[in-house]
Amino acid sequence: MVHRILKYLNLALMVCYPIAWFAPLISAGLLPIFGLDKISIISGIRSIWDTDPVLASVVIAFAMVAPVLKTSTQVLKDFYDFALLPDWVTRALARFAMADVFLIALYITVIKGIGVGRVQTEWGLYFFSLCVITSIIISLSNPRTSP
Repeated sequence: MVHRILKYLNLALMVCYPIAWFAPLISAGLLPIFGLDKISIISGIRSIWDTDPVLASVVIAFAMVAPVLKTSTQVLKDFYDFALLPDWVTRALARFAMADVFLIALYITVIKGIGVGRVQTEWGLYFFSLCVITSIIISLSNPRTSP
């Protein structure tokens, strides 16, 4: 019963991840008198692509490609008993899953510590974090992909 719930929850992540990419993670502004710009994963990638395509590629790899590859591999295993990636690759992807959430938290801490601008967390940060944590719990609950 629990395995069945987890496999459908994992399938739901295939829909939730793209929503999380477009959801506002933070609102940031330079001075209190100006409005705050909402920043999502997609808008962040777009804004840094022109100045630093390597960093944008790293964000794409760890915030978008890795979670979807890991989740789709698990969905294919659960529903079709087909392995898209070897288990060791899936485990490696699971270990990097929280890296982007950690980086966002680090950016918020640095910006607030400097005191120049204003940063507020938005619902997308919690939603994206929930997706990542759910994915980690699912992979830890599955004996084939747990470390």
